[in-house]
Amino acid sequence: MSVKIYIPGDSGAIAVGADKVAARMAQTLKARGLDARIIRNGSRGLYWLEPMVEVETDRGRVAYGPVKTSDLDGLLDAGLLEGGNHPLSLGLTEEILYLKRQTRLTFARCGITDPLSLEDYREHGGLTGLTNAIAMAPEAIVAQVTESGLRGRGGAGFPTGIKWKTVLEAQGAQKYIICNADEGDSGTFADRMIMEGDPFVLIEGMAIAGIATGATKGYIYLRSEYPHAVDMMNRAVKVARENKILGTSVLGSSHAFDMEVRVGAGAYVCGEETALLESLEGRRGVVRAKPPLPAHKGFLGQPTVVNNMVSLASVPIIMEKGAEYYRDFGMGRSRGTIPIQIAGNVKYGGLFEAAFGMTLGELVEDIGGGTATGRPVRAVQVGGPLGAYFPRELFDTPFDYEAFAAKDGLIGHAGIVVFDDSVDMLKQARFAFEFCAIESCGKCTPCRIGSTRGVEVVDRIRDGIEPESQINLMTDLCNTMKFGSLCALGGFTPYPVMSALTHFPEDFRPGPRMASPVNQAAE
Repeated sequence: MSVKIYIPGDSGAIAVGADKVAARMAQTLKARGLDARIIRNGSRGLYWLEPMVEVETDRGRVAYGPVKTSDLDGLLDAGLLEGGNHPLSLGLTEEILYLKRQTRLTFARCGITDPLSLEDYREHGGLTGLTNAIAMAPEAIVAQVTESGLRGRGGAGFPTGIKWKTVLEAQGAQKYIICNADEGDSGTFADRMIMEGDPFVLIEGMAIAGIATGATKGYIYLRSEYPHAVDMMNRAVKVARENKILGTSVLGSSHAFDMEVRVGAGAYVCGEETALLESLEGRRGVVRAKPPLPAHKGFLGQPTVVNNMVSLASVPIIMEKGAEYYRDFGMGRSRGTIPIQIAGNVKYGGLFEAAFGMTLGELVEDIGGGTATGRPVRAVQVGGPLGAYFPRELFDTPFDYEAFAAKDGLIGHAGIVVFDDSVDMLKQARFAFEFCAIESCGKCTPCRIGSTRGVEVVDRIRDGIEPESQINLMTDLCNTMKFGSLCALGGFTPYPVMSALTHFPEDFRPGPRMASPVNQAAE
């Protein structure tokens, strides 16, 4: 039987040469007359080790990485196909500490299976949740999701079950399930990893949502910057349709559900659910005033569930294992697991799925290994470009929605971006305003005008023009944006600005930066 060699087809791995490694591996195997089959799996999320090549052995899968094309002859000479020892050997994949410390529920199959093999998917527990859901009443499905404690993983943290219940009870000729996969936050890649590495789990989650709410049509709204994910999702939907997972009779049941992929045009604001709906309907992505809520009047004026991709991909495990199983992970009102994406100036960048509750310090220093430069960590931004900057003094904050809110921060899509002590926080505050100005849909005045005025105010602070007066003006401007903007783009821009000012005031005043504990540590 052919030996299975796994080389990721994930775009993060491709960016560092995985396609070249796969092509050269195929040529080398053929030239040597070796019996082996290459499988392009998803990434395991250990991006500092990509391209990570795995070989299936009697002991389990053995990993090697990061592998270059020039390494292949040496690896094969060292007995790669038998899991032989080599300087690039990482040992048994499941024993790698970064993976072993995780609690993989949503990402349980990612990097393990062939993304487009339905047989692989079933062998690893796939479709069990959907099969269970088909045997239940819609109200019972909604109750199970509600009891699990699952909340929106896109950032708002709204209880998924309540949203589903609202759509179930709403009256409408047609109902829709919309997957918000418009992943645009800095330091985030969880959506892309699932779509490229385990697309059937998203399809299964959306089908369950359709059965639970009475929706028969679904759309995945995906960003144009993800061509590999677009291709993978389209191919997976085709496979699912051919195998009766989608269509007029889901898995032979009386339930109908079908779906398609729609690609956005690169507007960050279309990650906001109502702007997304405008775009999906063929119009410019502009935020709608609420009410009405999308659950009552969403896509084409019909009751619509708009859920983040990770939220929907978490549903199958809940329907397979039960609400109590999922709820047992986490802390407080933050139940289950969260795929934390560690990026920026960090030694071990990648995806780390864990139950809510680990502290920010553990994630940055222990799991992430500190900065890649070796300099002290000065600031960490959590939650994308609209997230607050946390100093080391707040590293004891547990990863929990309420705990972050209590420190004037937000988890958002769970992206962590690390900065060392060379970062200029005044420049980071300026970037937040500038980003908002560029990405604003322009509908509301606080966001449209406030962001542009914010850039001007920061520039005056930088130039030493009445800094205290300008800081007061910036604070007032942030207050107006926070409470006067229509959506989170303008409403959350004050988080990075004010956290930078609050925790790093020395960067906003004339003269050399005042000595901070971080800088003292560097000395």
